[in-house]
Amino acid sequence: MRDDLRRPEMHVDTRIARGVRRDDDPHRATSPPLYQTATFAQPGADGDGAYDYSRSGNPTREVLEHAVRDLEGGAFALSYASGMAAVAAVARLVGAGGRVLAGDDSYGGTFRLLTRVLPALGIAADFVDTTDARAVRDAIRPDTKLVLVETPTNPMQRVVDLAALAGLCRSAGACFAVDNTFASPVLQRPLEHGADLVVHSATKFLAGHGDATAGVVVGRDAALGEELAFARNAEGSALAPFEAWLVA
Repeated sequence: MRDDLRRPEMHVDTRIARGVRRDDDPHRATSPPLYQTATFAQPGADGDGAYDYSRSGNPTREVLEHAVRDLEGGAFALSYASGMAAVAAVARLVGAGGRVLAGDDSYGGTFRLLTRVLPALGIAADFVDTTDARAVRDAIRPDTKLVLVETPTNPMQRVVDLAALAGLCRSAGACFAVDNTFASPVLQRPLEHGADLVVHSATKFLAGHGDATAGVVVGRDAALGEELAFARNAEGSALAPFEAWLVA
């Protein structure tokens, strides 16, 4: 993450209105510029610039990521080509032989991913009423590596006790990921309640005006962020600059 993107301490409403400004922007634009480019010229044959290829890094995308990181209070944020690409990136952290425990009224795209795509990678899924902490506790198995919940759920709008589930996940050694799409960081910040990762379909309330498809993952562990960033670069699932600019 770049150090020249500052996160001022101010009210969340003010941070949203102000956005994130780059100290390295020579023109000090209040609306971040769109770097709609695939490649960047390098300073020379024996040195690398800050950016080289937009799949690996793009200043417009970084502006969006730092804004969402700031709003959620995380150590990192990574943006993806869709909300489902973000969910898939988190779910694939489980690895072959592991299990995901998810809500029994999860978003249809998430259910499809967990039941029809991930099994081919050796990742199994179980489903439970995540509004019932006791049921979640009983459903966690020794090989459950990820507990993935939505709150409010899509579309049933059921609400989960994040602090209670975070405690259960810590005790079980499972990663706790929360889909915060419907509440947004204005109304709810799951990391403050013990979540390890936060997922957004930025297509919805983060973008707000229905002209971009995007996803974001935010987390508290910088090392995990590096792992996710490596996989995103390898798989090519990063958000394109224009969509990042629209969401920002």
